Amino acid sequence: MKLIRGLHNLARHQSDFAQGCVLTIGNFDGVHLGHRAILSQVHQLATERQLPSVVMIFEPLPIEYFSPKDAPVRLMNLREKLAAFQATDINYVVVCRFDAAFANLSADAFVKTILHQGLNAKQVVVGDDFRFGKARQGDFNLLQQYGRQLNFDTLDLMTYQVDGERVSSTRIRQALIRQDLTEASRLLGAPFSFQGRVIHGQKLGRKIGFRTLNLNPKRIQMPLEGVYSVSVTGLAEVDWPGIANIGIRPTVDGHRPSIEVHLFNWQKDVYGAHIGVKISQFIRPELKFDDIDALKAQIEKDVVVAQVHHGLL
Repeated sequence: MKLIRGLHNLARHQSDFAQGCVLTIGNFDGVHLGHRAILSQVHQLATERQLPSVVMIFEPLPIEYFSPKDAPVRLMNLREKLAAFQATDINYVVVCRFDAAFANLSADAFVKTILHQGLNAKQVVVGDDFRFGKARQGDFNLLQQYGRQLNFDTLDLMTYQVDGERVSSTRIRQALIRQDLTEASRLLGAPFSFQGRVIHGQKLGRKIGFRTLNLNPKRIQMPLEGVYSVSVTGLAEVDWPGIANIGIRPTVDGHRPSIEVHLFNWQKDVYGAHIGVKISQFIRPELKFDDIDALKAQIEKDVVVAQVHHGLL
């Protein structure tokens, strides 16, 4: 997979799209089973026509630009999303910066300068509710009209269902909110996970006997909160078992989102490491305790639950 970051870099890849491409456009938050079905469809169409397959995404997401307070919490940050695309058969990912200039681009300019001139799209696969251009001027029908003028086909996305319901990022968020990790995993096609860099924290865990990795997940909010049994990737050849607290740490008057991971039988400092955290079991919601001793006593109980889950006890 090749990454094209910014529309200004399309010119460097004109030769790659000389014969055209098969393109899909969307947010792809979570890259869940429904998204993967779309990507598989795009790959198949591209293979049949011997053209490159392309995904176009936006950063920030359009709703985050226009109405940040109403934007849903992300299932994936950009880095995680690109890693998920890397694991597919898609050839190119184009990341469009969604800023004032892009928001003011007319529907006509979007199609003619980006889809036609920039990418030379021959097939465009989008949902029938797809809107584009300034003030959402363009819709699926208009895109079809442009396609007839500019020699590209406009195809409707295939719908992917689980248990008779469409798989969506919203459905996954709802599952995570109610701690239904099994449902979230079924819809995602894998356990919910996230990535982050290990940073320096207050080192409170050392004082109470539970050293933790403090993570910066590069997002304002997480789609789930509480104490979980987890497995960590990126530190050893195998997934490493542990326990994580995701929340604001109310017992020590925390206010900002915090992620702390305690690894079992692990002593090395790994500051600066970029790791992955796979959520495997919900243990309890985040609680506020009267004092540090009460917090420590609860953590000891939580650790036992997580160790039993991991088969360590």
